[in-house]
Amino acid sequence: MASDFALNIPSELEAGRLRSIKFLVTNRPWLDLYGVHVKPVAPFGSASSRIFVDPALIHRCLPDELLFEVFARMTAYDLGRASCVCRKWRYTIRNPVFWRSACLKAWQPTGIVENYKILQSKYDGSWRKMWLLRPRVRTDGIYVSRNTYIRAGIAEWKVTNPVHLVCYFRYLRFYPSGRFLYKNSSQKLKEVMKYMNFRSSKAECVFSGTYTLSDDKVEAALVYPGLRPTVLRIRLRLRGTTSGANNRLDLLALVTSGMNDTEASNSEEDVLGVVEGWQDDETHNPDVPAVTHKRGLTPFVFVPFEQVETSVLNLPVDKMDYFVPG
Repeated sequence: MASDFALNIPSELEAGRLRSIKFLVTNRPWLDLYGVHVKPVAPFGSASSRIFVDPALIHRCLPDELLFEVFARMTAYDLGRASCVCRKWRYTIRNPVFWRSACLKAWQPTGIVENYKILQSKYDGSWRKMWLLRPRVRTDGIYVSRNTYIRAGIAEWKVTNPVHLVCYFRYLRFYPSGRFLYKNSSQKLKEVMKYMNFRSSKAECVFSGTYTLSDDKVEAALVYPGLRPTVLRIRLRLRGTTSGANNRLDLLALVTSGMNDTEASNSEEDVLGVVEGWQDDETHNPDVPAVTHKRGLTPFVFVPFEQVETSVLNLPVDKMDYFVPG
């Protein structure tokens, strides 16, 4: 039985409605892929005698030998990102050759023989496990410590005095050879990063020193040149927000003390070797007493080179009040 309320649409209006619907319907070719199962890609170095045809165009054009050479020139963190692309890349990147070269470069001052001993005794002979679990300082970026304090201002003919929020940064850049660069400045990260290298260090008040890594503890020292040479001793502890990140450095101690001219002349190559064994309150120059700094000990946050321009550490002070490193 037909409804009494049925709507009769004229033929000319019905044709116009169909024409408008034609422009609203979107083509979705990916819907044709539902239910289509892709065969798994054979692992790198498979011993199977069956002839395998890779459906991916990049793998047809790029032989396994060239793919291996491309991965061998990538950093360890880029290898981790590349392993998420497809199954074949994941199998290829699990080759221990990549992780062995990354580990030997990261712990270069330790020595090859000692690294092999640590590999067998603590990490079951797995270079990848060693890379993820063993603490290391990262050399593919810069560590930044943001510090703020309130300074009282002066205003005449007013009942209340203004205050100023002062912000300054400590910058640390490590090198695999056991050397590092240090700068204390109020300039933003993207400005300082331009001259955080050995070529521009002297002109831009960037000081260099040496460091050692023992488990998760970092011992570093540098010399401030001048009429009264002053040594800065830094003690740090490595940690990470995720496994293998090593993106935080807790500042345990910061001590400045004096040293005599003989020690200053011998400290150009190895500052840490000169001050090794010094007590916290020890100084070798009576004009420069040892001072243990209690302020400005905010943890260092690691920023990779590719994120320097877009990091939140470049924001002004009024927009950075919320930033608390974890």
